[in-house]
Amino acid sequence: MSCRKDDMREPRGYHHGNLKEALVQAALGLIAEKGPSGFTFVEAARVAGVSPAAPYRHYKDRDQLLADVASRGFMAFEAALVRAWDDGKPHPFDAMVRLGQAYLDFARSEPAYYAAMFESGIPAGGTPELRLAGDRAFAVLRRAAERLVELAPAERRPPAMMVALHMWTMAHGIASLFVRADGARRALPMAADELLEAGLLVYLSGLGIART
Repeated sequence: MSCRKDDMREPRGYHHGNLKEALVQAALGLIAEKGPSGFTFVEAARVAGVSPAAPYRHYKDRDQLLADVASRGFMAFEAALVRAWDDGKPHPFDAMVRLGQAYLDFARSEPAYYAAMFESGIPAGGTPELRLAGDRAFAVLRRAAERLVELAPAERRPPAMMVALHMWTMAHGIASLFVRADGARRALPMAADELLEAGLLVYLSGLGIART
């Protein structure tokens, strides 16, 4: 039985130059459907319309593909946070509330990216690109915390890093508990955005930071 050269080609879904993007989109769809741990490298190839061997042109394994998806998620996340913070205008206190709401909005509108970023089991420093993208996104929170800390009384001014971590924990906790798109979302007798805003107000007021 002969094997013609045409029979060795990649499936029609593969076009040179967009394989990487096709795999990322396939992974996002599978994450949305099955979660970040619920699919294989072969499944990603099938959904992308390429042979099981094709993904190895760009990724050594499924974890590296997930790390790329997470990196892209963090880049989009950083952009959303930067827009919300808007350099602290018109007042850092108000801008911080917007920043927290942008965190929830991203978890709500981009659940597949959010799952890849925080629920895939990929180490935060899994690749240099992922480490850099994650650090840049957190840096937006860190800069916001530095501006807010300047508004606290000098004698009780907390470390900016501690404030950034506290705010991150609050936003992430509310997003994970009350903004999930799956059956793990908990019931809440108020809007998640309102809960976060109230929490930030209580926290920042406790530090002596008030909207003036």
